[in-house]
Amino acid sequence: MKKAYKLIISLIIPFLAAAIGSIFTAQTLSTWYATLQRPSFSPPSWIFSPVWSILFLLMGFSLYLVWKKGIKTKTAATFFGIQLGLNALWSVIFFGLQQPLWAFVEIIFLWAAILGTIITFYKIDRRAAYLLIPYLLWVSFAAILNYYIYILNI
Repeated sequence: MKKAYKLIISLIIPFLAAAIGSIFTAQTLSTWYATLQRPSFSPPSWIFSPVWSILFLLMGFSLYLVWKKGIKTKTAATFFGIQLGLNALWSVIFFGLQQPLWAFVEIIFLWAAILGTIITFYKIDRRAAYLLIPYLLWVSFAAILNYYIYILNI
C-alpha cells in the first residue's frame, strides 16, 4: 500500500474512535456534566476538544510510523486497537452511562493499554512511542480529574 494511503488511514482511525466517543459526550455536556461538582484544577470545558484533536493527530502519526515499518507490527497494532477501543469506551461509561466510578476503573485499564502501546511502538520506531507520551500524560490528568469528580459527586 502506498505511504500516502497508510498515512490517511492512520489518521482516520483515531478520529473514528473520537467520533464514537463524541456521540455520548455531546449529549450530556450541557446537561448532566454541567451539573457536576468539579475540582478547582478542572480546565474549562472548551479546552478538551482542541487537546483531544491534537492527541488524536499524534496517535494517527504514531500509528503511521509503525505501520510503514511493516515489521513486527501485529502486537503493536493489537495494543493500539485495545487502547483506542478503551478510549471510546470511557466516554460511553462516563458520559453515556453517567458513571464516574466505573469510568475511573476503566481509565486505569486505558492508561495501562497506552503504556503497553508506547512500549511496543518503541521497539519498532522510537518516534512513534514519543508521540504517544502527551496522550499518556493527558490521560493521567484525566484519571485524576475523573477520580475527583467521582469523589465530589458521591
